[in-house]
Amino acid sequence: MSTITRSRRLRTVAVATASVFALGLTLAGCAGGGDAPAAGGSADELEAALEEGGEITYWSWTPSAEAQVAAFEDAYPNVDVKLVNAGTNTEEYTKLQNAITAGSGAPDVAQVEYYAIPQFALSDSLVDLAPYGFSDLEDQYTPGPWGAVTVGDAVYGLPQDSGPMAMFYNAAVFDEFDIEVPTTYDEYVAAAEKLHTADPTKFITSDTGDAGFTTSMIWQAGGRPFSADGTDVSINLQDEGSKRWADSWNRLVEGGLLSDTPGWSDEWYRALGDGTIATLLTGAWMPGVLESSVADAAGDWRVAPMPTYDGTPVTAENGGGGQVVLKQSKNPALAAAFLKWLNSDPASIEVFLASGGFPATTAELESDEFLNAESEYFGGQKINEVLVDAAKNVPSGWQYLPYQVYANSIFGDTVGQSYLNSGDLNEGLQAWQDQLVDYGNQQGFTVE
Repeated sequence: MSTITRSRRLRTVAVATASVFALGLTLAGCAGGGDAPAAGGSADELEAALEEGGEITYWSWTPSAEAQVAAFEDAYPNVDVKLVNAGTNTEEYTKLQNAITAGSGAPDVAQVEYYAIPQFALSDSLVDLAPYGFSDLEDQYTPGPWGAVTVGDAVYGLPQDSGPMAMFYNAAVFDEFDIEVPTTYDEYVAAAEKLHTADPTKFITSDTGDAGFTTSMIWQAGGRPFSADGTDVSINLQDEGSKRWADSWNRLVEGGLLSDTPGWSDEWYRALGDGTIATLLTGAWMPGVLESSVADAAGDWRVAPMPTYDGTPVTAENGGGGQVVLKQSKNPALAAAFLKWLNSDPASIEVFLASGGFPATTAELESDEFLNAESEYFGGQKINEVLVDAAKNVPSGWQYLPYQVYANSIFGDTVGQSYLNSGDLNEGLQAWQDQLVDYGNQQGFTVE
């Protein structure tokens, strides 16, 4: 099961602790703490560190982590990697922030999702890996994930997986109700209306309000509502792209055309299996979820590009993350060397792919073996062809807030109310914006 799958399952749990986490993190200043040596040096230090060896600690919840660590230690027997599962998603981030605040106890390397990286970077808790030559690795990764681990010239991590969005649809349901695969959102809404009119128990998709889904959909629609330069932050959830998504999605919300089945619940999995939910607009990590949790629907599902607004092929990232080096590390060169191997060495990538992850590395995405793999679950379709095309169609320029964890935690109290009341999503986005501006200014940011 992918990194993203596990993290998304815990989003509802994460909300309870996210605001506490954010309050301690936002402007922590020199939060790296401890007596760690100053990071810097050059790419040559990485090989020297591997030869000298030593011990580092790695926090991760990825299903591939244990096998990757074993493969690394086989290749570099002088290095001992202590693998710790410190919890998933915000559970890990809270422990990480507590260690940063205390000045000790942080790992050398940690798994962090893309949306949370800016918070740790701004609090000066992460090693800039550019002096170790990591900037030269940019061409190895797709643009969306690379942009998520960099700020200006600084490189704060390396991408591990990615989630370019596609439309997963139940072809058996589409055939039964004579529905064409939609290529635009006008067609998608029309398909929703046709399906629900023919059978009121069926819905085109489920959505009860999810911050990660919303920001991804705004990204695809051309919105860039967040920007940050240090502590100067701009928020505009009424920009053209945000309104384009909200106006389109309102037709589903206000029309009662969305299932209110909570995502990742047992009921949700059953609905995906019996055709009650006919499509999912989500990240490229979804195939593994369907195969493992909706096995009874094998052969029914297919993958198609995301619907668009004007026919131009464009999508967005949904989920994913990478690894970072903490400033508390006593041996940042060795930690950086391990991270470089973890997310760029072919031996490590092979282990990651075997666990069902969708890679962020261009070499794997361009390989004939990966592209031509036929999925039995998806009726023999070469689904990676669609998913790789999606990865190529993710536009650049997206930024998360430097307090995105907090932002996600209050989504249900703002935009979520529009879903609950079948109301205008634009009003919910405005309420979200107002609270985010107030919170940011209270935390010492300059927000407009």
